Amino acid sequence: MGILADIKDRLNQEKVTRESDAGMEKAAGVTRLFFATDVHGSTACWRKFVNAAEFYSADVLILGGDTTGKAIFPIIEEDGVYSYTRNEEDRTAETEAELEEVEDSVEDAGFYPYVMTRSEYEDLQNAEDADERHDEIFEAQMKARIEEWGEFAADRLPEDVPLYVSPGNDDPFSIDETWESVERARLVESEVVEIGEDYEMASTGWSNRTPWDTAREEDEDDLRERLEGVVDDVDDLDRAIFNFHVPPYDSQLDEAPELDENLKPKYGAQTMEPVGSTAVRNVIEEYQPPLSLHGHIHESRGKTRIGDTTAINPGSVYSEGSLQGAIVDLEPEVNVVGLVRG
Repeated sequence: MGILADIKDRLNQEKVTRESDAGMEKAAGVTRLFFATDVHGSTACWRKFVNAAEFYSADVLILGGDTTGKAIFPIIEEDGVYSYTRNEEDRTAETEAELEEVEDSVEDAGFYPYVMTRSEYEDLQNAEDADERHDEIFEAQMKARIEEWGEFAADRLPEDVPLYVSPGNDDPFSIDETWESVERARLVESEVVEIGEDYEMASTGWSNRTPWDTAREEDEDDLRERLEGVVDDVDDLDRAIFNFHVPPYDSQLDEAPELDENLKPKYGAQTMEPVGSTAVRNVIEEYQPPLSLHGHIHESRGKTRIGDTTAINPGSVYSEGSLQGAIVDLEPEVNVVGLVRG
């Protein structure tokens, strides 16, 4: 228990040493990438992501799409007692210390704890503009967390390690400006950036259509046009990385539970089906970049080949506060060192 607690503490809080801790030595002249995705507002995952630069001796950090959480977590204060519902169970925190523990736990699971009095809560629920007010609170909380993450990165991330962030289909457009204000991160939606001395990375967080009607999704034809637009800016496709949030269709990286007409998993989520993008697959097959990075489908963690392209989806278990990622060395040939979790 002591060893596990020590590792967790170092990944979350402390600057860790490099290769001796990670056990993954890196040869001289190699550019090492650490790629993670779909952290969905989990502060624990963000801290581990930033600290991965030193823990895994990474030269470049790449955060794929869906950076924001999914919901506000209301906590009701009444006579000094804080009430909340978690996992369908009513609970209370009776001291400030207990409240802080609840807030930290909720934040690590990707939610946004929001404390209000009973009267404030009832007023919000009964207001004619309840939906608008809720959206305002939600947006403010998302932006505030990104700003806090930026402060953590400024304090912990080595100055010579670039950090690239791409939004995902779940991320509202309003958070782009906040990410752009983060000093130690660069938002790379629809951009091509240099990676090391030899590679370029083309990025977009848009997806094909989903059942959830998310912010950044579109028909396959429109997505293909978007992908072509960013790929056109790549100088050398033989040294290209495609950082596309949605995985290619029928690639083993896009297997999600089959849903019924009520958008509930069929058969206890035991049946899976491919839900990735045909546009992404067609672009990969046509241009054959050495490496493509994906996310979106949390359950489909893995690595596969599409012709000459190595395609990766590290998956996501953000709600557990656990970060899954991929370590890739550019030697300059692509070498997937491993899929990791911590």
